[in-house]
Amino acid sequence: MTKTTTARRTMTAAARAAAKRAERGHREQDPEASVAGRTVLIDAPKNGWDDPPEPSPESFEEDAPAENEGRPRARRLLIAVLGLLLVAGLVAVAVLGWLYRDGRQAESARAEAVAAARTAAPAVLSYDYRHLDKDFAAARTHLTGGFGDEYEKTTKTVVGPTAKKYRGVVKATVAAPATAGTPAASVVSAAPDKVVVLLFVNQVTESTQVSGSRVDLNRVRMTMRRTADGWKVSAVDAL
Repeated sequence: MTKTTTARRTMTAAARAAAKRAERGHREQDPEASVAGRTVLIDAPKNGWDDPPEPSPESFEEDAPAENEGRPRARRLLIAVLGLLLVAGLVAVAVLGWLYRDGRQAESARAEAVAAARTAAPAVLSYDYRHLDKDFAAARTHLTGGFGDEYEKTTKTVVGPTAKKYRGVVKATVAAPATAGTPAASVVSAAPDKVVVLLFVNQVTESTQVSGSRVDLNRVRMTMRRTADGWKVSAVDAL
């Protein structure tokens, strides 16, 4: 082997190494070799490439950062939490609206029931032995169906016969307070369809068993129910 041949081989090897370095540098600077901001280096074979291959997207999917896999899951979790908060907010608004409406209805029921109780008390608690049927019939117009049946049974079997026997006359009035004003009445409890009213009632009784007239100062608790015909008495308790 001559010196000239050796020199040529040395130059050829040097040129080949320089070409390889140039190809690597070109691939590192080539923007088409970068996907999503990443550069991929592909080593060329010893004899070089006539047409270098293009990198495939699969090579980047395998090396994708782990945090990218967790983003869809975190997004779904956030959407679920926001959905729950929205539902909770809607439920809270509905409940508050219902409570407000219920409170307004209860306040209106208080005034209506008290007025009805003041009107009903004198009719229900008064009678005259001379026209018992008329008095009892008038009283039943202020009562609910169930309590009206109970009232009718009591008046026929107890109150009526006793009133006739002793010529009893009872006149009831709702007491007025010590000072001028509305009759004494207060609300014990109130709901949109049921109100319990406490009344102070004066009853003046005359009969053959009493000398003159007797005045009884009573406290009466009347339970009022809302019906299709207005507020009616569903129970009466003497306290």
